[in-house]
Amino acid sequence: MAREFEVRREQDLPATPEQVWAAVATGAGNLGWLYPMEVEPRVGGKASRADSTVVAWEPPSHFAVRATVGDEFSNTLSYRIAPADGGTSHLRMGIHWVHQGVWDEVWDRKSDAAEKHVDFYQHGLAEYLRHFAGRPAVYVRAQRPEPTSDPADFAALRRRLGLADDASVGDRVPLLVPGADTGPEEVVVDWLSPDFVGLRGPDALYRFFNGSTWNVPIWLGHHLFAKDADEQRATAAWTAWLNDTQSQDV
Repeated sequence: MAREFEVRREQDLPATPEQVWAAVATGAGNLGWLYPMEVEPRVGGKASRADSTVVAWEPPSHFAVRATVGDEFSNTLSYRIAPADGGTSHLRMGIHWVHQGVWDEVWDRKSDAAEKHVDFYQHGLAEYLRHFAGRPAVYVRAQRPEPTSDPADFAALRRRLGLADDASVGDRVPLLVPGADTGPEEVVVDWLSPDFVGLRGPDALYRFFNGSTWNVPIWLGHHLFAKDADEQRATAAWTAWLNDTQSQDV
C-alpha cells in the first residue's frame, strides 16, 4: 500500500525571481545554501542529487526534480517563484514522497528529519540571498564516523563553538576557524535549535547538524564564499576539528 508524505513551505525572499531561480535551479547556486546538485537545464535533464530527473523547467518561475528508487519510493522537490514588491520574490516549495510497502519507525524518523531540515535549509536560502547572492561558493562537508543518540554530544559541540547555554539568534561570537592562519572571526548566530546551529561569517555560512535526534552521525555542511577558499584544505581542517576527541568537553 502506498504511503504519502508532504512538506510545503512559503517564504518571502529578498531577491528577484531571477536571483532565486539561480539559487535553486543551478549547480552554482545550490553550493551557496543547500548541497552540491548539478542540474541539466531542461525537462528530462538529470540532476546529480540522488539521480534525480528534471520534471519542470520554466525559468524563472517553476523548477522541479524527481528521484525514484525502483517501484518502492519517489521524492519530488518543487519550487514555484513569483515576483513581489520592490524587486523581491515569493517562493512556494514542496517535497512529496511516495513510499510503497511498510511504513515503520525508520520512515517516521525520516519524515521528522525531512520537515526539520527543510526549515533549516529554507532559512539558509534566505541568508544566502540576503548576504551572498551570486558569489561563487565552496561546499565543505564532514561528519563523525559513528552515529549517536546522546544529545550531550551536540551540546559539547555547541560549547566548542563558544555558544553559551543561553545563547540566542543574533548573538555575535568569535569563531576560531580550523585551518585559518588569522585570529578569531566574528560570526553571527543566525539559527539555533536542538537540531541545528547556523553561524554567518563575513564570507561563510557555517552549518552544524545534530545526529542524536535521528541516531545518525553529527555532521557539518558549510558554504564558503572567500575568494581563496580551498575545498580540500577546508574539508580536512573541519574534519579534524569535528573528530578532535580531546576537545569534546571544552
